[in-house]
Order: sequence, then C-alpha cells, then structure tokens
Amino acid sequence: MTTLPGCPLCKSAYTYEDRGLYNCPECGHEWAAAGTAEAADSATAAKVVRDANGTELKDGDTVTVIKDLKIKGSSSVVKVGTKVKGIRLVDGDHDIDCKIPGIGQMGLKSEFVRKIAE
Repeated sequence: MTTLPGCPLCKSAYTYEDRGLYNCPECGHEWAAAGTAEAADSATAAKVVRDANGTELKDGDTVTVIKDLKIKGSSSVVKVGTKVKGIRLVDGDHDIDCKIPGIGQMGLKSEFVRKIAE
C-alpha cells in the first residue's frame, strides 16, 4: 500500500487519488502528483484586482466612480466622478469595501471605478 501525501493547503491526511490528481475531501483542493509545492504556491497567491482601465488596485488607493450607480433599497445614487479615498480590497463579488462621502460604508465592483494617480 502506498502512502499518499497530505494536502498542501490544509495539511489533511485524508487525501485520495483520482485520474492522476490528488484530491483533498476536507478543503476540496486538487493538485498534480509532480507539482505538489507549485500547486500550493499558486493557490495561496493573492488575487489581482484591476480597475476599468486595467490598472492594478491596492489597499489604500484613491479611486473615482466612472458610472452612476444606483444603491439597492434606497433612492440614493453614487454619481459619476465621486472620489473615494482609502479603499480596501476584499474577496467576493464586490471587490472593494469603502466609505463613500455622503452615503457611508459600501461595496463596489472594480469594473465601475478608475484609479486616481496620487
């Protein structure tokens, strides 16, 4: 009986092999037998968030809204050209958490903003 390697992400010992790939039933990670270390590195790499022009965004950047955005459940609108300072990048459908002046805490999609050169 051969010993299978543990999961490189969650370190689970309950891995199994299926069609040439190792699988972890606990975290759902799958990786190739030859590239165990490479698979772990690519899975833990940070997601790159880009604005409408393709410029990479980072935490703390200042952006401007490029389209009028209606706020669900409210009659308020975030107008074109609204400047948002100190953004915070998050995982999920809305990539950006920020505080918009006059409106408050909000989540934005990166496709509706443009980075302002500082």
